[in-house]
Amino acid sequence: MKDPYKIIKHPISTEKAVKLMESQNKLTFIVNKDASKTEIKDAIQSVFKVKIIDVNTVILPSGQKKAYIKLSPENPAIDVATKLGLI
Repeated sequence: MKDPYKIIKHPISTEKAVKLMESQNKLTFIVNKDASKTEIKDAIQSVFKVKIIDVNTVILPSGQKKAYIKLSPENPAIDVATKLGLI
């Protein structure tokens, strides 16, 4: 497995990202553009010790890759965001 800190660049704490945390239990990250969904899932699970249901990605017009991470119900996204200092 690649170094998780090379895959995960930084979390996003915009108004939309916070709304997704509260309503859909999702975290949003900017990730390495070359990382696959499986690599992103493994990196998030190993760093934050959470169970992930789904990973969706999108390439932004700026060329960055954004990942939407859907967490399982037993791992509230708000708790992870609090540990990260986003909230």
